[in-house]
Amino acid sequence: MVKRILAIIMLLIVGFWMANALSGVPFGEDKMLVGKYYLENVKEQTGAVNAVTAVVVNYRGFDTLGEVTVLFIASTGVGALLWRKKKERTAKSEGSVVLRTGSKILLPFIMLFGAYIFIHGHLTPGGGFPGGATIATAFLMLYLAFKDYEIEHKVFEPIEGLAGVGYVTVGLIGLAIGSYFLFDWIWQTWGWGHENIGRLLSAGFIPIIYTLIGIKVGTELTGIVDNMVREEVKDND
Repeated sequence: MVKRILAIIMLLIVGFWMANALSGVPFGEDKMLVGKYYLENVKEQTGAVNAVTAVVVNYRGFDTLGEVTVLFIASTGVGALLWRKKKERTAKSEGSVVLRTGSKILLPFIMLFGAYIFIHGHLTPGGGFPGGATIATAFLMLYLAFKDYEIEHKVFEPIEGLAGVGYVTVGLIGLAIGSYFLFDWIWQTWGWGHENIGRLLSAGFIPIIYTLIGIKVGTELTGIVDNMVREEVKDND
Protein backbone atom coordinates (compact mmCIF):
# COMPACT_ATOMS: atom_id res chain seq x y z
CA MET A 1 0.00 0.00 0.00
CA VAL A 2 2.80 2.38 0.92
CA LYS A 3 4.60 1.61 -2.35
CA ARG A 4 1.47 2.43 -4.36
CA ILE A 5 1.03 5.73 -2.55
CA LEU A 6 4.68 6.62 -3.17
CA ALA A 7 4.33 5.65 -6.84
CA ILE A 8 1.23 7.83 -7.22
CA ILE A 9 2.95 10.77 -5.52
CA MET A 10 5.97 10.34 -7.79
CA LEU A 11 3.76 10.24 -10.90
CA LEU A 12 1.96 13.38 -9.78
CA ILE A 13 5.27 15.19 -9.21
CA VAL A 14 6.64 14.13 -12.60
CA GLY A 15 3.35 14.98 -14.31
CA PHE A 16 3.26 18.42 -12.72
CA TRP A 17 6.87 19.05 -13.72
CA MET A 18 6.23 18.01 -17.34
CA ALA A 19 3.02 20.06 -17.56
CA ASN A 20 4.82 23.09 -16.18
CA ALA A 21 7.65 22.66 -18.68
CA LEU A 22 5.32 22.18 -21.66
CA SER A 23 3.23 25.19 -20.69
CA GLY A 24 6.17 27.42 -21.53
CA VAL A 25 6.55 26.04 -25.06
CA PRO A 26 5.17 28.59 -27.57
CA PHE A 27 3.04 26.19 -29.62
CA GLY A 28 1.59 27.63 -32.82
CA GLU A 29 4.37 30.16 -33.35
CA ASP A 30 6.76 30.28 -36.29
CA LYS A 31 9.09 27.29 -36.05
CA MET A 32 11.65 28.94 -38.32
CA LEU A 33 12.39 31.73 -35.86
CA VAL A 34 15.85 30.38 -35.02
CA GLY A 35 16.61 29.43 -38.60
CA LYS A 36 15.68 32.89 -39.85
CA TYR A 37 17.96 34.47 -37.27
CA TYR A 38 20.96 32.52 -38.53
CA LEU A 39 20.15 33.12 -42.19
CA GLU A 40 19.79 36.85 -41.62
CA ASN A 41 22.87 37.32 -39.43
CA VAL A 42 25.32 34.61 -40.49
CA LYS A 43 27.23 36.76 -42.97
CA GLU A 44 27.60 39.68 -40.58
CA GLN A 45 28.54 37.58 -37.55
CA THR A 46 30.83 35.00 -39.20
CA GLY A 47 31.74 36.28 -42.66
CA ALA A 48 30.73 32.98 -44.25
CA VAL A 49 28.35 32.83 -47.21
CA ASN A 50 27.60 29.18 -46.45
CA ALA A 51 25.14 29.24 -43.55
CA VAL A 52 25.43 25.50 -42.89
CA THR A 53 29.19 25.79 -42.45
CA ALA A 54 28.81 28.75 -40.10
CA VAL A 55 26.39 26.79 -37.90
CA VAL A 56 28.56 23.66 -37.84
CA VAL A 57 31.90 25.36 -37.15
CA ASN A 58 30.98 28.59 -35.39
CA TYR A 59 27.61 28.53 -33.64
CA ARG A 60 27.86 24.88 -32.57
CA GLY A 61 31.61 24.41 -32.89
CA PHE A 62 31.90 22.68 -29.52
CA ASP A 63 29.55 19.96 -30.77
CA THR A 64 31.73 19.52 -33.85
CA LEU A 65 34.73 19.06 -31.56
CA GLY A 66 32.76 16.28 -29.87
CA GLU A 67 32.20 14.59 -33.23
CA VAL A 68 35.93 14.69 -33.95
CA THR A 69 36.53 13.20 -30.50
CA VAL A 70 34.11 10.35 -31.26
CA LEU A 71 36.03 9.59 -34.45
CA PHE A 72 39.29 9.62 -32.49
CA ILE A 73 37.85 7.17 -29.96
CA ALA A 74 36.65 4.92 -32.80
CA SER A 75 40.08 5.01 -34.42
CA THR A 76 41.76 4.22 -31.11
CA GLY A 77 39.30 1.37 -30.50
CA VAL A 78 40.01 -0.21 -33.88
CA GLY A 79 43.73 0.05 -33.25
CA ALA A 80 43.37 -1.51 -29.80
CA LEU A 81 41.22 -4.39 -31.04
CA LEU A 82 43.48 -5.15 -33.99
CA TRP A 83 46.84 -4.38 -32.39
CA ARG A 84 48.16 -7.85 -33.15
CA LYS A 85 47.19 -7.71 -36.80
CA LYS A 86 49.99 -5.49 -38.01
CA LYS A 87 52.62 -7.69 -39.61
CA GLU A 88 51.04 -9.29 -42.62
CA ARG A 89 48.66 -7.97 -45.26
CA THR A 90 45.45 -9.85 -45.94
CA ALA A 91 45.83 -9.18 -49.67
CA LYS A 92 48.44 -11.65 -50.93
CA SER A 93 48.57 -10.43 -54.52
CA GLU A 94 49.03 -7.15 -56.30
CA GLY A 95 46.09 -5.29 -57.73
CA SER A 96 45.37 -5.38 -61.44
CA VAL A 97 47.39 -3.33 -63.89
CA VAL A 98 44.46 -0.96 -64.28
CA LEU A 99 44.21 -0.44 -60.51
CA ARG A 100 47.95 0.05 -60.03
CA THR A 101 48.28 2.47 -62.93
CA GLY A 102 45.07 4.30 -62.15
CA SER A 103 45.95 4.75 -58.48
CA LYS A 104 49.24 6.43 -59.37
CA ILE A 105 47.50 8.82 -61.74
CA LEU A 106 44.47 9.58 -59.58
CA LEU A 107 46.22 9.86 -56.19
CA PRO A 108 47.23 13.55 -56.43
CA PHE A 109 43.89 14.55 -57.94
CA ILE A 110 41.88 12.80 -55.21
CA MET A 111 43.97 14.40 -52.47
CA LEU A 112 43.70 17.80 -54.16
CA PHE A 113 39.93 17.42 -54.43
CA GLY A 114 39.72 16.46 -50.75
CA ALA A 115 41.73 19.53 -49.79
CA TYR A 116 39.48 21.67 -52.00
CA ILE A 117 36.39 20.37 -50.19
CA PHE A 118 37.51 21.48 -46.73
CA ILE A 119 39.41 24.62 -47.74
CA HIS A 120 36.36 25.95 -49.60
CA GLY A 121 33.90 24.74 -46.96
CA HIS A 122 32.91 28.28 -46.00
CA LEU A 123 32.03 29.08 -49.62
CA THR A 124 30.56 25.89 -51.07
CA PRO A 125 29.01 22.66 -49.70
CA GLY A 126 31.66 20.54 -48.05
CA GLY A 127 33.80 20.68 -44.96
CA GLY A 128 36.38 18.88 -42.90
CA PHE A 129 34.63 15.52 -42.61
CA PRO A 130 33.88 14.88 -46.32
CA GLY A 131 37.21 16.39 -47.31
CA GLY A 132 39.13 14.19 -44.88
CA ALA A 133 37.17 11.11 -45.96
CA THR A 134 38.03 11.86 -49.59
CA ILE A 135 41.73 12.05 -48.76
CA ALA A 136 41.49 8.75 -46.88
CA THR A 137 40.03 7.06 -49.98
CA ALA A 138 43.23 7.92 -51.84
CA PHE A 139 45.27 5.87 -49.37
CA LEU A 140 42.66 3.10 -49.40
CA MET A 141 43.17 2.90 -53.15
CA LEU A 142 46.92 2.45 -52.64
CA TYR A 143 46.29 -0.38 -50.17
CA LEU A 144 44.09 -2.12 -52.72
CA ALA A 145 46.58 -1.63 -55.55
CA PHE A 146 49.87 -2.56 -53.90
CA LYS A 147 50.45 -5.52 -51.62
CA ASP A 148 53.41 -4.06 -49.76
CA TYR A 149 52.12 -0.52 -49.38
CA GLU A 150 52.14 0.88 -45.85
CA ILE A 151 51.62 4.39 -44.55
CA GLU A 152 54.38 6.21 -42.71
CA HIS A 153 53.16 5.95 -39.13
CA LYS A 154 55.92 8.26 -37.91
CA VAL A 155 54.47 10.96 -40.15
CA PHE A 156 50.73 10.29 -39.89
CA GLU A 157 50.46 9.99 -36.11
CA PRO A 158 52.16 13.33 -35.27
CA ILE A 159 50.11 15.10 -37.95
CA GLU A 160 46.91 13.65 -36.52
CA GLY A 161 47.85 14.77 -33.01
CA LEU A 162 48.89 18.25 -34.09
CA ALA A 163 45.62 18.76 -35.98
CA GLY A 164 43.62 17.91 -32.87
CA VAL A 165 45.78 20.10 -30.65
CA GLY A 166 45.45 22.91 -33.18
CA TYR A 167 41.66 22.71 -33.07
CA VAL A 168 41.58 22.89 -29.28
CA THR A 169 44.19 25.67 -29.26
CA VAL A 170 42.10 27.85 -31.58
CA GLY A 171 39.14 27.31 -29.26
CA LEU A 172 41.13 28.14 -26.13
CA ILE A 173 42.46 31.33 -27.70
CA GLY A 174 38.86 32.31 -28.30
CA LEU A 175 38.05 31.53 -24.67
CA ALA A 176 40.93 33.73 -23.50
CA ILE A 177 40.09 36.66 -25.79
CA GLY A 178 36.32 36.39 -25.90
CA SER A 179 33.74 35.02 -23.55
CA TYR A 180 33.40 31.40 -24.67
CA PHE A 181 35.24 28.45 -26.18
CA LEU A 182 35.69 28.73 -29.98
CA PHE A 183 34.97 32.45 -29.97
CA ASP A 184 35.86 33.62 -33.49
CA TRP A 185 38.64 35.97 -32.46
CA ILE A 186 39.95 36.29 -36.02
CA TRP A 187 36.66 37.71 -37.29
CA GLN A 188 35.23 39.42 -34.22
CA THR A 189 38.44 40.93 -32.79
CA TRP A 190 40.84 41.33 -35.68
CA GLY A 191 38.20 41.94 -38.34
CA TRP A 192 40.24 39.79 -40.73
CA GLY A 193 38.35 39.05 -43.93
CA HIS A 194 35.67 41.73 -43.61
CA GLU A 195 36.49 43.05 -47.07
CA ASN A 196 36.73 39.58 -48.63
CA ILE A 197 33.31 38.08 -47.88
CA GLY A 198 32.59 35.44 -50.49
CA ARG A 199 36.28 34.88 -51.26
CA LEU A 200 38.77 32.27 -50.12
CA LEU A 201 40.45 34.41 -47.46
CA SER A 202 37.36 35.22 -45.43
CA ALA A 203 35.04 33.86 -42.71
CA GLY A 204 37.41 34.32 -39.79
CA PHE A 205 38.70 31.08 -38.31
CA ILE A 206 36.28 28.80 -40.21
CA PRO A 207 38.80 27.88 -42.97
CA ILE A 208 41.42 27.17 -40.31
CA ILE A 209 39.07 24.94 -38.30
CA TYR A 210 37.92 23.07 -41.40
CA THR A 211 41.51 22.53 -42.53
CA LEU A 212 42.44 21.09 -39.13
CA ILE A 213 39.34 18.87 -39.12
CA GLY A 214 40.04 17.70 -42.67
CA ILE A 215 43.62 16.74 -41.81
CA LYS A 216 42.59 14.98 -38.60
CA VAL A 217 39.71 13.07 -40.19
CA GLY A 218 41.87 12.06 -43.15
CA THR A 219 44.69 10.73 -40.99
CA GLU A 220 42.35 8.96 -38.55
CA LEU A 221 40.35 7.21 -41.28
CA THR A 222 43.58 6.21 -43.00
CA GLY A 223 44.79 4.77 -39.71
CA ILE A 224 41.57 2.77 -39.39
CA VAL A 225 42.05 1.41 -42.91
CA ASP A 226 45.66 0.53 -42.10
CA ASN A 227 44.58 -1.48 -39.07
CA MET A 228 41.72 -3.26 -40.80
CA VAL A 229 43.66 -4.50 -43.86
CA ARG A 230 46.01 -6.62 -41.80
CA GLU A 231 45.59 -10.11 -40.43
CA GLU A 232 46.79 -11.70 -37.25
CA VAL A 233 49.98 -13.73 -37.50
CA LYS A 234 49.12 -17.20 -36.25
CA ASP A 235 51.31 -18.84 -33.66
CA ASN A 236 53.18 -21.93 -34.76
CA ASP A 237 51.93 -24.20 -32.00
